[in-house]
Order: sequence, then structure tokens, then C-alpha cells
Amino acid sequence: MADSVQQYLKENESRLLEQLDAFLAIESISTDSSKKEEMEKAVTFLTDYLNDIGFDRVERHETGGHPLVYAEYMQAEGAPTALFYGHYDVQPADPYELWESAPFSPEVRNGRIYARGASDDKGQVFMHLAVFEAMMKTNGRLPVNVKIIIEGEEEIGSEHLNGYLEQNKDMLQADFSVISDSGMVESGTPTILYGLKGFTGLEVTVHGPSRDLHSGLYGGAVKNPAMALAQLLATMKNEEEEITIDGFHDNIETLTEAERKLMNEAPGENYPVSTGVPETAPEKGYTAKEHTMARPTLEVNGLFGGYQGDGTKTIIPSKATAKLTSRLVPGQDPVHVQNALVHHIETHAPAGVTVDIKREPLSARAYKVDPDHPLLQKAAASYAEAFGREAVFVRMGGSIPVVETIDQLFQVPVVLLGFGTPEDNLHSPNESFPVEHFRLGMDVLAHFYTEAGEK
Repeated sequence: MADSVQQYLKENESRLLEQLDAFLAIESISTDSSKKEEMEKAVTFLTDYLNDIGFDRVERHETGGHPLVYAEYMQAEGAPTALFYGHYDVQPADPYELWESAPFSPEVRNGRIYARGASDDKGQVFMHLAVFEAMMKTNGRLPVNVKIIIEGEEEIGSEHLNGYLEQNKDMLQADFSVISDSGMVESGTPTILYGLKGFTGLEVTVHGPSRDLHSGLYGGAVKNPAMALAQLLATMKNEEEEITIDGFHDNIETLTEAERKLMNEAPGENYPVSTGVPETAPEKGYTAKEHTMARPTLEVNGLFGGYQGDGTKTIIPSKATAKLTSRLVPGQDPVHVQNALVHHIETHAPAGVTVDIKREPLSARAYKVDPDHPLLQKAAASYAEAFGREAVFVRMGGSIPVVETIDQLFQVPVVLLGFGTPEDNLHSPNESFPVEHFRLGMDVLAHFYTEAGEK
């Protein structure tokens, strides 16, 4: 089946790219209330296309927010069922003046498609749909049963997705899930992503005097909240980047030597070049790759308080705030970690101040699947067939909350087939996606779905 599908994709590449351009031209910015009609256009584009492909059931589902598109094909008797997830909403394109071409007027330059959503996630979603089209047009069937959910709120936290998945658990039952909302370690290097970190966080505000005070009159008599906050943060991690919060590492999964080998064999980022730092600073006993992929982190995302203008204003600020987040690894429970952070803050707060803590309402557990799982091995073989290179296996320091939700609700493996590259400029001006990855990625998907359907 894969050969005829690949031939169809090759012969229809120009038309498929035009259809992708039409999808990318829709300004489906979920956070912008003025773009409601554009969100509707994206839903219409998807439902029309899925109907044209020949899916048995294509529906628009209301969620309480932006609508979700659901479709299914259940004619592959005896074959497994895949649950495919993607999203049609995109980030705002601001600042527009930094774009070299209009963000919603797709343009190909130097082998890349430039447009908002080209990589995240419209381009990668469309690749799956194009492959399903090719399979139906050439063979009249799909090699697996497929259930599709494409939501419109991923870029604003997927507020209504978990409820939708829970309410429709029976309808969405599948044997495995497929998501393409990630990328490769470098352009042209097939990458199997077999693990993601979890996430939790909080905001802590240290309160001192009821108003800003004259530092000459009150310095030495009143505790400075900004200094108190700095002292508090310094108790959370030592100079060897080891997190020193009691209970933070409870039940953490041990990183095996086999996994360390997998991670360190993968191509690595040159951090001084890509970030401008003089050197990396991983936790003692771990490489930067191992720490970013498989060790928990605690980061200060924002730190503010007191006078922020030009020059000097000699005050003791009335308060200071820090925003903290942690990326979690298998074994860590987000609620337990959040409780450990709260307990640490409350017990280590300096005298002379009070603290106010706001818990991050969104959290997720880490996700991991055995890299030797047969489906991941089929994915690796499909990548190698298309790209002509063996796939590398990595875990990612980022989080995709829907993966953890699917894992918890359906208890099926999630296959993360990402085709983006580090140069895609996700969420930034001049987002793009390599045309070659669009082409080769569809070959990968044709191979993978065919192999997944074989007993």
C-alpha cells in the first residue's frame, strides 16, 4: 500500500501544498476574540476536507469554547484503531513588523514554507490528512481504523479538552494514539520522542511594609521583601544545581545507564552558540542532555518588585514576587511536588515578612513509553525508510499535557511523530517548516500507518 500512496503524494504534491496554503491563510488565533469567524473557517476547512477524503463520520463538536473537529473511519476490520490528535489554532503573529512576509500569506523561501502555524501545528496536522486522502484515493481504504480529534484551544491551555476526552471516553477508545506536534533534534535526523516532562508551578509574593518606605529612614529596621525573596529562593537549589526541597524527589524514576547512552548518542545542541551562555550548568553528576531530558528542574520564570524605572529610587519595596515552575520526570506527582514547594516556602520564609502563594492551576505528569515498544520500533523503521538515516531516541524537556491525559484516560501508547526542526521559530516571527520534511514526513506516515495495520 505504501508505494502507491507515495506515488499519489508525489503526483499531487503541488495541489496538496496549495491546500495547505489555504489552511495556513486562515487566521485561527484562539486567544483573539475578534478572530471567531476565522476559527469557524478553520473548522469548515477541516470538516470539508475530511468529508472529501471519505471518513465515515465527520462532526463539529461544541466544547464550551472553540469547537473541536471529530472524525472517524472504522472500516478496517480486524485492524487496530489509532487516535490522532492535533490542533488548528495558532499563536498570535505579533510583532508583525518582524515578519519578512505576511504571517497569513504563506510563502516558500529557501526550501521553507513561511506562515504562522506552518510547523505548530497546521502543517503537521495536514500531513496526516493528506496521507489519509492518498490511501483512500489509491486503495479505497485505510490500513487502520482512525479516530481524529483536532481542537481549537491548544495555544490557550486546552481548557475544555480534558472534559471532552473524559465525557467521550467510550467513543474515543483506541489501541494507540498518534500526535505530530513536536520536532527533530536537527533537520534531517529522524527523532523518536519517547518521553516528555510533566509540569507544575506557583507564584510566591513576599510582603513587608504596607507601602514602599524610605530606605534611609527604615533600612536596618524593616526587612526588605526583595532581599527576603532572594534569600528564600537561594534555599531551593545549591551551587551544584541540586534541588534542595524536602519531598521534591520522592518516587522519582532512576535514570538507567541504557537511557543515558541513548540520550548522549543523540546529536546535541551547542548551547553557547544557540543561547549565548558561556557554559552549561547541569545538575552534578549529569550531562546537559541528561538533565534537560530526564532530570527534574526548578526555574524562576519571573522576578519583580520595587522600583523598575531609570535611575535610582531609594526605597524598601512593600512586596516582591517570583514565578516558579518545575518540569517533572516519571514518578513525580505534580500535586505532591507543588505541596513540597509550598511547605518549603512557608518553613523557610525569613522573619519580618509574610508570604502569599498562588498555585499554578494547570499541571501534568511526565510521560514515557518503552523505547523498545513495537509501535516505536515501527515508527523508527518508517523514519529510516523515508529519510535514509537511523532514528535517534530522545526524551524532551518540554511538556505536552494532552499526552499525559491520553495516557491516563486510555492507557495506550502515544506515538509522537514530529517533523519540525530547531529552526522553525515556533511562536515567533517568521515561523516556517521545511518543504522537504513535508514531503518526507508524509512518506514516513504512509509507511507507519501501513505497518501499524499489519498483524
